[in-house]
Amino acid sequence: MVCVLRKPILDWGTYNALGTLPNAMLLGMRLTEIPPRIFSRRAIDEKYFREYGSTCKDVFTTITAHAPYYSLTSEDKSTLKATERAMKSAIKLSRIAGAEIFNLHIGSALDDRDKAIEMAADMVKKLLKEEKKILISLETTHSPKFLGSIEDIKAIAEATDPERVIISLQLDNDFIRENKIYESGRFNLADKQTNEDFWYNLFKKALPLTKKYFSLRFSQVVGLYLRKRIFVKRRVPFGRGYPNIKPLARAIARFLVKEIYEKEIPVEVHIIYTGPPQTKYTDTLEMYHSIIREVAELL
Repeated sequence: MVCVLRKPILDWGTYNALGTLPNAMLLGMRLTEIPPRIFSRRAIDEKYFREYGSTCKDVFTTITAHAPYYSLTSEDKSTLKATERAMKSAIKLSRIAGAEIFNLHIGSALDDRDKAIEMAADMVKKLLKEEKKILISLETTHSPKFLGSIEDIKAIAEATDPERVIISLQLDNDFIRENKIYESGRFNLADKQTNEDFWYNLFKKALPLTKKYFSLRFSQVVGLYLRKRIFVKRRVPFGRGYPNIKPLARAIARFLVKEIYEKEIPVEVHIIYTGPPQTKYTDTLEMYHSIIREVAELL
């Protein structure tokens, strides 16, 4: 009998500044993400990002970068120009650090969704041209007021480069959006209705929008209404919010084993914890443990 060794297909971790990389290393995380706030600090230059990359070398299998929180859409041309400059600088610095993926929040859907999609696609094209080796992942959102449904991301990818523009499922956002919690605020009811098949079907829908990497982001959240009409979500420590990790972990494990590992689909799965910084290391370990225990049951 010949034993065939396969490369692990699950990379997991959380966001880290340069100074906190040793913590992630000590805990055995396989992935690190450059946080968006790093790109907004004027005192940080290329040297910082070179050191980030050299520190990660031979330790982490993957470096990702989260772009600063600037909307790719705006009715104001000067705002778009400023966003373009900031994003081009951030993606250049990400490459210097060795990042393979540059993750973006897309931004407002404006009053004309089709126009907003065209505007976002134009910005993505400029970033693809700026750095030709980095993949761009577009993150799903929680409300139709923003671009970031699976359909929105598919449209932007098709209008730019489907080989280099992929989806990144922010699972708490998907939970809110698909259950329309932004309309009702009824987290508890939606959580009871969200089973393993809900997540599995979501993954199957998103899989065609992946190339090389299947990116999953997660934190538990609660929500509230400001002035009784503006819905906002708040990220909370693991175990204190929604959605329930149990059906989600089972779905991730089953999808990873049945749809990717056994079918030998050439993608790596990324599990990135995005919760509160105060508890992110213990939370990341709990999240990973919840998922990998379910994987072990299927092997």
